[in-house]
Amino acid sequence: MTALDWPALMRLGLRQLRLHPRDFWALTPAELALMAGLEAGSGPLTRDRLNDLAARYPDTPKGPNNDNPHGI
Repeated sequence: MTALDWPALMRLGLRQLRLHPRDFWALTPAELALMAGLEAGSGPLTRDRLNDLAARYPDTPKGPNNDNPHGI
């Protein structure tokens, strides 16, 4: 496991990104890296990607009233 350079990360978060200390410490290392532009994100959610997610994870009714078409 590689050690994190906390002084550099704190300078990045508190000085460059101008995060409040509370917000800085609430971030995960992955979130901080994404905010800093160190990792490429997956890009915007396109209609095709949304349809793919909807097909993989369809909404299913929960609770005793499963016959309710509104899921309430």
